[in-house]
Amino acid sequence: MNTLTRDKRLSLVDAPSNLGLRPPARDVVPGTYKAPWALRDAGLLERLGAKDAGAVVPPRYVATWKPGDGVRNGPAIADYARKLADRLAVVRRAGDFPVVLGGDCSILLGPMLALRRDGRFGLAYVDAHTDFREPANSPYVGSAAGEDLALVTGRGDGYLVDIDGLKPYVRDEDVVQLGARDEDDLRDFVETGIRMRTSAHIIADGTDATLAAAAEVLVRPDLDGFWLHIDADILDPSVLGAVDTPTPGGLDRRQLTDLVRGLLTLPGAAGLEITIFDPDLDPTGTQAALLTDILVDILR
Repeated sequence: MNTLTRDKRLSLVDAPSNLGLRPPARDVVPGTYKAPWALRDAGLLERLGAKDAGAVVPPRYVATWKPGDGVRNGPAIADYARKLADRLAVVRRAGDFPVVLGGDCSILLGPMLALRRDGRFGLAYVDAHTDFREPANSPYVGSAAGEDLALVTGRGDGYLVDIDGLKPYVRDEDVVQLGARDEDDLRDFVETGIRMRTSAHIIADGTDATLAAAAEVLVRPDLDGFWLHIDADILDPSVLGAVDTPTPGGLDRRQLTDLVRGLLTLPGAAGLEITIFDPDLDPTGTQAALLTDILVDILR
């Protein structure tokens, strides 16, 4: 089981894809593709003492889309998932612990495909949103960054959810969603088996209770490990607001640090990704510096 230990070498992989987001304004490209550069410019690689595993360059972003077109940039996202999965396979074969710098949430397909090729893995989905829009609960699908948890659990177009004939990349019962703001989002998971604890639960009950609930899902003999997805919007906007959809009621810095550190100490942590930070919304670079500090606190 490839897990994070003190002697494990961290390996940074840039996944600067914004393919899964809608344009933030007319004729404007989502700025999340710049996040790996901003974090590196704030010293993340050097401060972690990590190996530089390079960047997986995404296909061209195409902004044009209308309801009924399917997933925005869908074929490009599928192509990118394969390339990112291949790169992560190299990192894992070297025995390193991958830290993937996104990009938007659609990059999740790459790691989950890579792990599915190797066995049965779980997923800790730390995010302010469920990202579970799919044909059964929406009149149409659109941007994969709002659909990625549905996609990796096998809900959506076959070219995205069944790459290499490996649908689903993660089973419902192997997923725990942590940090969604809205209790009503629980309706998305009715009859799925996906476990969920909202930000309100985490804040009220403390991280220890949340980690105990997560361990019930992620630490089992029938799993080969688990991946950790962290969306920067898990933080309250008063802490970090340079994200695609800032939503009040999130965690503070200490709560997030304690939560992610705790998840990484569970047996089987196989890697993590950070997504949705948008440097275009951080012209001074102060939030990139803050997010870098948080990642260093968690991983160093």
